[in-house]
Amino acid sequence: MLQNLETLAREAKSWPFEQARNLLAHVLKKRLSDAERNAAKLLIDAGKADEALATFAALQRPVIFETGYGPSGLPHMGTFGEVARTTMVRNAFRALTGDHWPTRLIAFSDDMDGLRKVPEGIPHPEMLAEDLHKPLTVVRDPFGTHDSFGAHNNARLRAFLDGFGFDYEFLSSTEQYKSGRFDATLLTLLARFDAVQAIMLPTLGEERRATYSPFLPVSPATGHVLQVPTLERDIEAGTITFDDPTAGTTMVPVTGGHVKLQWKPDWAMRWTALDVDYEMAGKDLIESVRESGKICRALGGVPPEGFNFELFLDVEGRKISKSKGNGLTMDEWLRYGTPESLSWYMFQSPKSAKSLHFNVIPRAIDDWLAAIEAYKTQEPAKRIDNAVWSIHAGSPPTHTSPVSFALLLNLVAVANASDKNQLWAYFAKYLPEATPETEPMLDRLMGHALNYYEDFVKPTKSYRAPHDREKAALLDLAARLKALPADTTDGERIQTEVYAVGKAHAFEPLRGWFGALYEVLLGASQGPRFGSFAAIYGLPQTIQLIEAGAYGRLAEA
Repeated sequence: MLQNLETLAREAKSWPFEQARNLLAHVLKKRLSDAERNAAKLLIDAGKADEALATFAALQRPVIFETGYGPSGLPHMGTFGEVARTTMVRNAFRALTGDHWPTRLIAFSDDMDGLRKVPEGIPHPEMLAEDLHKPLTVVRDPFGTHDSFGAHNNARLRAFLDGFGFDYEFLSSTEQYKSGRFDATLLTLLARFDAVQAIMLPTLGEERRATYSPFLPVSPATGHVLQVPTLERDIEAGTITFDDPTAGTTMVPVTGGHVKLQWKPDWAMRWTALDVDYEMAGKDLIESVRESGKICRALGGVPPEGFNFELFLDVEGRKISKSKGNGLTMDEWLRYGTPESLSWYMFQSPKSAKSLHFNVIPRAIDDWLAAIEAYKTQEPAKRIDNAVWSIHAGSPPTHTSPVSFALLLNLVAVANASDKNQLWAYFAKYLPEATPETEPMLDRLMGHALNYYEDFVKPTKSYRAPHDREKAALLDLAARLKALPADTTDGERIQTEVYAVGKAHAFEPLRGWFGALYEVLLGASQGPRFGSFAAIYGLPQTIQLIEAGAYGRLAEA
């Protein structure tokens, strides 16, 4: 699937391939000497990545991609975007290297972090209040389904990622700390404590600098993750001493899960311990990426390749805030649109701020469908840059929907449909062989269209009466359509009459005529290709609609 694409991948212009080429250069520089790197690059550029891996043992280790998740809340739009975009880069890298180089995507849960506040909308908040400051994997599960709140949210994350078919490896911060996987790097950080402090302290306020330590010990007395100064360090013994508010002066090892790192040192430690090669982050974390990169180098590691994506905005151009609730949730998008259309939206211009609101969903669906149709006839060099190549890992569907989402929305509106059966009845003549089984995408889109219409279109529909010239044109169109066979399902034939009427009545520009059709007949400022709509809705019903609109009856209803 992703093999034999090396030449196309080297020339591809879309951002996942740009990132993949940057990653390849990063990994070669990180793992090989200058002479080795040049030799390996020649082989890879010649489409012989398998020979490069066979020649240089350092290249045989998997290339590691990482995404992070804070399990104090449920997976959200940002979680999806980060994993989806990282997966796009991973697939581009696989194509660039002939799919010979093993890769891994780690979905890392920072579940050893202390619970800082009780999330809103959670059952039994009083129970969580009692467990504040404990690691999330110790905090009791208010839902009563798992051993801890962290375990509950981790399970939701995994179900979330599995539901979209992502290929990933889940890692729990708690398990990694307690298993000893991070021990060697934690001991290095203990030995280089002063170097880490020299990086972090200038970034903090005066009060915070006085108490800051990269180590957050877990209190043996209360189980709380403590933000307290490190009073003493014993590098040889691998311990720190601190003042426990409950138990007084206390000493714990930095290994075995007895401490948790502050998040920037923690990020750097993970990059080093897990040998992470690629991780992207939002624009709001640019400074954090920079500081964590410095710490990573201080620990003897190499910061990963990556890029900073722009954040989404609400419909009024304001930054989306979970606390304000001015954004769009995953469940909301999936009520009104397909997950593939969301991936399409995530693909587009990741370094540009974009609105993430309900009004972008219909266009995203139709753009995704149009891109699949375009893919079918594109030459290979164009195909690999088509967003659907990245969205569908090189294998976009060969068949989607015979009609657009915009047309379905208008069909729902005019037919006043409330279920799929009513919509399928309209398709009986237009597509007599079509069924939910033979047209599964159309069936899915019908469900989304019904939901979208009910929640957003229906409350805002506003019909108007036509002007005199528009009325004459509408009655002319009705007369012309009556001259056609009543069972006409040729949308182009109907569209020809629509154009002819617009020209005959001197609409200049012609889009004024189509605007009148939409506003008078559909109660909206935009609409589908009218001929296709009429073909599906039925010619007799369309004629009745036109006459009702011409005489202002729709505006009076």
